[in-house]
Amino acid sequence: MSFSEYIKSLRAAKRLSLREVAERAGISNSYLSQVEKGSRRPPHPNMLRKLASVYEVPVRELLENAGYLEEPELAETEEDRINRAFEFVMGDARFQAGTRVKGGLTSEAKRYIIEVYERVTGAKLLDLK
Repeated sequence: MSFSEYIKSLRAAKRLSLREVAERAGISNSYLSQVEKGSRRPPHPNMLRKLASVYEVPVRELLENAGYLEEPELAETEEDRINRAFEFVMGDARFQAGTRVKGGLTSEAKRYIIEVYERVTGAKLLDLK
């Protein structure tokens, strides 16, 4: 799947218009349209960070699909993926109410928290590829 198809599928999955995404991310509606049509290169990583928050996906996922990270499957272990997804969950302001984590958690405990988050939000953090 090309980046343009991928980014368009994220928007469709969230049922957002181009205008809504552009407003929430603080980017141009016409620019986003051109990216989705494939007439522009993938956005700069700083812009991908803004889009990640709108689409509720990890920034790394956007960076990988945009081609900024080479051979991600070799560089990232299962534990790395769990830790990255867990950090994303804990950084979500909507999920922080009532979540106090003291001490280190096992990978299994982190995975459980991530799975609960995925069920509640509909986000896919661990099933990236």
